[in-house]
Amino acid sequence: MIRALIIDDEQKARNIVHRYLINLVPEIGEVEHAESVSKAVEMMEYFKPNLVFLDVEMPHQNGFDFIAEKKKAEFDVVFTTAYNQYAIQAIRFSALDYLLKPIDPEELKAAVDRFIQKSQQRSVLYREDLYANLANNIKKNDAKEFKLAVPSSEGIFFFTLDEVVRLEACKNYTYIHLDGKRPFISSKTLKYYHDMLSEFNFIRTHKSHLVNPLFIQQISHNHQFVLLSDGTRVEVSRRKKDEVELYLRLR
Repeated sequence: MIRALIIDDEQKARNIVHRYLINLVPEIGEVEHAESVSKAVEMMEYFKPNLVFLDVEMPHQNGFDFIAEKKKAEFDVVFTTAYNQYAIQAIRFSALDYLLKPIDPEELKAAVDRFIQKSQQRSVLYREDLYANLANNIKKNDAKEFKLAVPSSEGIFFFTLDEVVRLEACKNYTYIHLDGKRPFISSKTLKYYHDMLSEFNFIRTHKSHLVNPLFIQQISHNHQFVLLSDGTRVEVSRRKKDEVELYLRLR
């Protein structure tokens, strides 16, 4: 059975998550609450949670301070936050889970299901690497400087956006092609990366291709391909042609 710890400075928010967990998730065995980071750190001495629901915005010390306090990551985290785009970007870049407030009960249940699916695959060192990357990301002044955590069958890899040349769909997986390094396969879908990277000007040139425009050299005369600086030709769909041409004119 899963032991869950809810860390949130608002009692109402803690009670809502508690009620959803007890009523909707039969795998939940024990639930405890903490209203602050200091209280949560104290509780961790005797209550050993498998899963922590962690509010990002709290007075005195926030959710990221809690992660920094816990040097040994023996639990998984689902962050809870009101709409804080910078925090959400840092969390997503670090391949961690989050829920937007007000918490939707079905999304909460789905988050627990994801935890159950992944919990056997994540070692303490695996989690510590993810949490360390998050701690570094949140210190950056610009989200463009975040490091992207990419889980794969070979482990976790970390890259800055300017190292990523393009991403290519392969069924429910994604090939990530890097500047001057060998490509590797990620367990995430291309849509997952498109949703995350489109605001950083990555262009979905085709349903199977997401391209970092920094590496586009030119578009072919027939407008069916872009030529990248590594010599790759990437297909451009008819409906994406205008977007690619506009970027090349404006840069």
